[in-house]
Amino acid sequence: MENKRGSWGSNLGFLMAAIGSAVGLGNIWGFPYKMGKSGGFTFLMLYLLLAVFVGFSIMMSELAMGRLTGKGTVGAYHALSSRFKWVGWLAVFSPFVILSFYTVLGGYCIEYMSLNLSNLAFAGAEVKAGADLFGEMLTNPFGCVMFTFLFMIICYLINRGGISGGIEKFNNVGMPALFVMLVIIIIRSLTLPGAAEGVKFMFLPGYAVKAGFIESQPSFISVLATAGGQMFFSLSLAMGITITYGSYMKKSQNIVKNSVVVVFADTLVAIMAGLAVIPAAVATYGPSATLSGPKLLFITLQDVFQAMGAVGPLFGVIFYLFVLVAAISSAIALIEVIVTFLLDHAESKGKTGNRSKTVFWVCLAIMLEAAVVAVDGLGSNGVWVPFQKTLGIGPWNDNWLDFMDAFSEGIAMPAGALLMSIMIGWEIGTKPITDEIHHGAEQIHWLNKFMQICLMFVVPIAMAFILGGQIGDFFTMDPEKQGQTVYYIGYGIGAAILIIFWAIAVTSPKRKNRL
Repeated sequence: MENKRGSWGSNLGFLMAAIGSAVGLGNIWGFPYKMGKSGGFTFLMLYLLLAVFVGFSIMMSELAMGRLTGKGTVGAYHALSSRFKWVGWLAVFSPFVILSFYTVLGGYCIEYMSLNLSNLAFAGAEVKAGADLFGEMLTNPFGCVMFTFLFMIICYLINRGGISGGIEKFNNVGMPALFVMLVIIIIRSLTLPGAAEGVKFMFLPGYAVKAGFIESQPSFISVLATAGGQMFFSLSLAMGITITYGSYMKKSQNIVKNSVVVVFADTLVAIMAGLAVIPAAVATYGPSATLSGPKLLFITLQDVFQAMGAVGPLFGVIFYLFVLVAAISSAIALIEVIVTFLLDHAESKGKTGNRSKTVFWVCLAIMLEAAVVAVDGLGSNGVWVPFQKTLGIGPWNDNWLDFMDAFSEGIAMPAGALLMSIMIGWEIGTKPITDEIHHGAEQIHWLNKFMQICLMFVVPIAMAFILGGQIGDFFTMDPEKQGQTVYYIGYGIGAAILIIFWAIAVTSPKRKNRL
């Protein structure tokens, strides 16, 4: 049936929004660094293979689930499955927790954009080193909360406008603007003296070790796990966005072509982001450059702009505006997952949900949890963190941001994708999904078999592997003493989850005739 609760104004609008949801902070500081330290071109090839056989099939499946049911993530799972209906809650939990720190990082971007505007307006004034500025910002809880609040107000105003009137309108302007700003930063980055070393870091296999950026070349298994994890998070899979956006698609829209465009555009922007930040950082710092995480954006890059002289603040404003647009486009997509769920829930009770009030209460709840992360200041202010230093386990001990990230992106998302593939591949069968994919598209004869193989075998095994690696990271103690043992345990847990839920799926009495 055609979705009557709203739809995208145009297919281009949907594509801009879908690309915007995928292009986020993880692309900017995660993809280029992981690509460089994991073998450059080798990492890129593995990433692309995984994107085709895992990411592409998951994205098409989630879009089809949303459009077929006309529901958000919880409603879609309830409509499709008898034994996996609870999985939809993971895709509501993840966005809510992710937004606790994503909004704080968005606030940092606003603050740094304002800082560079000030440096531009008052040329010649004394400026501080990036590390000093970042430290002062983190130890100013009130300022961090206020800038987070400002970021939330922007997101509230966009989501309040709805799918076509808010999210689509923002992305129709924001995504082209993001691309233009990115090209400007790339041109400046690549023209800096020594920038070629940064390009080699990204694209030449083994160069990161040879040039002293990392100590040793990682194993093939490690590169595969890193590429899989980055592909999964970069495409914003299993966090409810794709199902939610799919639920607003028209039957005439081509799921296959749209998925190809989103995967290609997201990968292209990730590589372009690398060319914008890595060569500039390497040109300024050499092998001692911090090339990953918040420090890359807010310390290393700020120092790069200050080293450019009088024009530095101008490029700083452009860069942090670019990062801000990427952060907003992803944040409003995450907010919409929760909003759509609540509106669908009201409709299921025979009521008409009020979007403005729903968005307000969702944003307020997110602001309350984000305030904790903002006050914590990446562990700079002595705020208590659950399990802090207990047994010395976990990379998430030091601050609330890492703690929240570990539960959402580390565990809930890969587990959700694993269970979704088992549900489609082994409980309800791939036919309902492939039939929906063929709506609005030419008949692709090999697609049915491709989706069947991917969702029955490739995706579950790949996601079990990724989940195992995340569990290994989650419980890592002292790597020097523990070696890879904890990762083998993690992979064992991932395999056990795969086997257990596969058995649940194949014994479902409704698996052959659910739809």
